[in-house]
Amino acid sequence: MNRIRLLVFNPALPVLDYKVPAHLSVEPGSLVLAPLGPRQVLGIVWEADRLPGDEVPEAKLRPILEVLPVAPLAAPLRRLIEWCADYYVAPMNAVARMALGSMAALRGGGTTTEYRLSGHEPKRLTPQRAAAMDALHGEQATIRELAAIAGVSEAVLRGMANTGILEPVTVDLDRPYPRARADFAVPDLSAEQRQAADRFIAAVDAEEFRPFLLDGVTGSGKTECYFEAVAEAIRRKCQVLVLLPEIALTENFLRRFEARFGTPPVLWHSSLKASERRRAWRAIASGEAQVVVGARSALFLPYARLGLLVVDEAHEVSFKQDDGVRYNARDVAVIRARFEKVPVILASATPALESLEMAEAGVYERVVLPDRFGGAQLPEIAVLDLRKEPPERGRWLAPRLVGEMRERLERGEQSLLFLNRRGYAPLTLCRHCGYRFQCPNCSAWLVEHRLSRRLSCHHCGHEVPVPDECPECHTGDCLVACGPGAERIADEVKELLPEARTALVTSDTLNSPERISEFVAAAEQGLIDVIIGTQLVTKGYHFPELTLVGVVDADLGLEGGDLRAGERTYQQIAQVAGRAGRGEKPGEVLIQTRHPEAAVIAALAAGDRDAFYAAEAEGRREAGAPPFGRWAAIIVSSEDEAEAREASRAIGGARPNLPDVLVLGPAPAPLALLRGRYRYRLLINARRSAQLQDVIRQWLASLSFPQGVRVSVDIDPYSFV
Repeated sequence: MNRIRLLVFNPALPVLDYKVPAHLSVEPGSLVLAPLGPRQVLGIVWEADRLPGDEVPEAKLRPILEVLPVAPLAAPLRRLIEWCADYYVAPMNAVARMALGSMAALRGGGTTTEYRLSGHEPKRLTPQRAAAMDALHGEQATIRELAAIAGVSEAVLRGMANTGILEPVTVDLDRPYPRARADFAVPDLSAEQRQAADRFIAAVDAEEFRPFLLDGVTGSGKTECYFEAVAEAIRRKCQVLVLLPEIALTENFLRRFEARFGTPPVLWHSSLKASERRRAWRAIASGEAQVVVGARSALFLPYARLGLLVVDEAHEVSFKQDDGVRYNARDVAVIRARFEKVPVILASATPALESLEMAEAGVYERVVLPDRFGGAQLPEIAVLDLRKEPPERGRWLAPRLVGEMRERLERGEQSLLFLNRRGYAPLTLCRHCGYRFQCPNCSAWLVEHRLSRRLSCHHCGHEVPVPDECPECHTGDCLVACGPGAERIADEVKELLPEARTALVTSDTLNSPERISEFVAAAEQGLIDVIIGTQLVTKGYHFPELTLVGVVDADLGLEGGDLRAGERTYQQIAQVAGRAGRGEKPGEVLIQTRHPEAAVIAALAAGDRDAFYAAEAEGRREAGAPPFGRWAAIIVSSEDEAEAREASRAIGGARPNLPDVLVLGPAPAPLALLRGRYRYRLLINARRSAQLQDVIRQWLASLSFPQGVRVSVDIDPYSFV
């Protein structure tokens, strides 16, 4: 190859042509450095016929400077990048950047210096050094990373290193990971589990694309089944990727993985240290990493010998990315498996309607586990009508639910209360003048967090201390918390059951693997009587003594105009209900609601999942909604409200007039101000026959916008705010 085309990471110039000097050798997928004016740019060598660009005369081509010492991105990954860019109407270089998860890893191995506490404790410490020592117990990282963990300046830590409080440690960047052993602890599977596992193993052996929907009730042993396929891939020296929706789930999964295979898997998520990301990326690219467990971004990494893909809790909304490249990792995982010619397993107790329809159509092979493992029974579910059994004045838990919790406490069993709302109260106002605390950057109320004594925006992160007086009328002692959050429910439990040992499980309290591990250990040892939590507690945990689940506000998820609200509410409550009765003792679930007649609540109470999904499918079919029709959104934003409004009107005015495409809007987004930007939305409803992406590309290509306006496209949207 003498003349090459590069995909470069410059939004204005995504494609550039260069020539290759005689002393260098490249191939499609090679990562190279090339000159661009006085600077150097990173680029990926791409097939010219697959990457359109202006032809540059041979005489004007500049030579590339260097070929980086990493394996080229393989053809299946390049095809995946092309597919994602096309399907999600995204810049191809933005998709390709996700494959380069650690820029430092592109430069090869070597060593780095990290620091840890030496054990030396001076007699006198400044408050900052004392706080840093408390925060850094058990940590080892670079000075910059330790400063972020401890919340102090790098200068403080450098001073601690100079006085011997921190000691340097030389770390090999490419040190190998411990090897997983396929036969370390082979489980005793039930007949149903063995049958499912054998189907997965056969698919791994066949080395062909086969998509499975593993549809098993909570506690049926889905993980143990696909672990057998993981074991077979390890025997065949293939790599495995397991996607999890939440980092918080990772700790519990790691323990199960290590018990089965003798060592933890390789991790990939946003909280990894820079050195850990570098090490993991290079091990993945070289094929040395056997099993990778990660968040959705792990999907685009350059696996050398991928043999199996698993998407656990495949129904989870968090697999959909809502900024940048707005992809759905569940769907992209299936496409990557198709390009790689490997099996993919979508595992869930409450599959997405789209997945069920694909199974119904025969596109996915459905594997059903209808019973819990080991003879455990599914819990009894009862509806508690708050109109007939209201809580006491000023409280949020109905007397019957409190009574059931008291009974569990007396029997030494555990209870779990679920409310998917962080903080103490969603709204704080002044009882004197009615002033409401609102985020200055977003169209959202500030949420009171009494544990941290802050008012916080859950959209942009803005925080202020809780004031002593109303900022509007300056009256003291007049602020009122309206509505319950998980912290408020925890306080109520402490008042009603003062002898109960409680644990508050939210992303505010379990914000590190260590804290998650401590919580799991305490719950398993019976040191917790009542768990109060948000969606973090709905999946992945197995506590044999947990026999009661109370859903505090089942109607919460049905609010807000989300077009998938019914399905998401069903999935969430069914998942949290599945935490009850997983051991030998029977479980019970109480659902507090003011709308017991709602289809979702009635289906949960009757345990009739099929009837709920059938009704949901019929409603979607009539509305032309996914999976029977197509949705897309166009989101327009600017720091100038008039600019955003005019841009959205221009897009609406140029809308295509097609019989199979309906455009709704523009209208202000429900969250009209987000992170200081004013937002407008258009919603597109199209028939399956429509070439939706081509329509949108041609529609927007004819328009130009001011520099401050951002226009983004969301194919198959999950968020409508």
